[in-house]
Amino acid sequence: MKLSERYNRVNLIATIVIMLITGVIYYQAISLILTNQKDNSLKVEEQEVFDYVKLNHHLPQVFASKDQQITFISAEPNSVKREFFNTTYYREKDGPESGRGLVSSVKVGDRYYKILIVESKVETEDLIQIIFGITIGVILLLLLVLVITNRLILSRLWQPFYSILSELKLFNVTDSREMPSSNTTIDEFNELQAEVTAMAERVKKDYKDLKTFTENASHELLTPIAVINSKLDTLIQTENFSEHQSKLLNDLYSAVSRLSRLNQSLLLLVKIENKLLNDRQHLDLQELIDDLLYQLEDIFNDKEITVISTIGEKEIDASNYLIEILLNNLIINAVRHNRTNGEIIISLTSQNLTIKNTGEQVALNPENIFTRFHKASTSEGSGLGLTISKQICESLGYQLVYSYEEPYHIFTVNF
Repeated sequence: MKLSERYNRVNLIATIVIMLITGVIYYQAISLILTNQKDNSLKVEEQEVFDYVKLNHHLPQVFASKDQQITFISAEPNSVKREFFNTTYYREKDGPESGRGLVSSVKVGDRYYKILIVESKVETEDLIQIIFGITIGVILLLLLVLVITNRLILSRLWQPFYSILSELKLFNVTDSREMPSSNTTIDEFNELQAEVTAMAERVKKDYKDLKTFTENASHELLTPIAVINSKLDTLIQTENFSEHQSKLLNDLYSAVSRLSRLNQSLLLLVKIENKLLNDRQHLDLQELIDDLLYQLEDIFNDKEITVISTIGEKEIDASNYLIEILLNNLIINAVRHNRTNGEIIISLTSQNLTIKNTGEQVALNPENIFTRFHKASTSEGSGLGLTISKQICESLGYQLVYSYEEPYHIFTVNF
């Protein structure tokens, strides 16, 4: 839910609750005021009866009235309690309707009479309904204006924020384009724009520094590695080596080769993470896997590994270089961690690529298997093959997952 919608909802609910409470209070206040006016009218009629009796010493004559009824009933002394009450007013033509009454008493000579004065409340209630209806109409109009105003004003107020957000979504650390500034009079948005722009510049600078350092470090490493390889090649070609010396030279040669591969792997990993390899093209994945399996036939035969492949048709748009590295890493990993007379089962469908291999009959930790330099103690690899494969899949929008179904370790690429 957007902040503006959340604000509008909370604001609207709070306004409605306050309006309802104040409406009820307003209704009760108006009812009380008009009831007091009706009671004052009844008091006036009562006082007129008292004045008439005091002056004439007999009860006044009762006349039929449209909105008032006065009744005199003989009563015992001190048996009548003076009070106001709500009652029903009866009209000859219209029937019963709400009314307000007053009970009192008067002494005429030696006799006591109960006075019952009833007046109609129809006009009062009609007035209350009119006032309340007008009030409800004003409240509804106010709510409508409030909602429309909030939507229009808030959408304009938050426009700079959405502009900054859209620029952040389009931000690319490799892009040299500067982030455009949004003109606004809101101090908070100006501060946000300034901080985002400064952060983007820092990120770009750090990226350039890291990229330069990585390229320079890789380049500087290539030269001594090449020199060491050349010297080792020259040294190996000389004669009169003892068995111990030959072993030491072979170990050095293997270590330098691993160092060279490690340097290339790290450089490749940096390029993938920073999306520097974007040469996408239309590829036939079936053809690439068949070619790779043909190239690795000697390796399969040396380790006496049986390869079972079910390769369906699948075409993708991706970097040929990255896909070849992905396939090579996954299949070589299946060979490297396999056993003699083991199996590799490769399946390609339109949804996924699955590579199964036999090996140690224990499941690997799926949380650590794709981390850098994570490898078994007996592994001869650099520990970056699966990490690079994971990064390639993420850069292409694929998903690489590991699972274990005895006796197979399974790597699945979901397209």
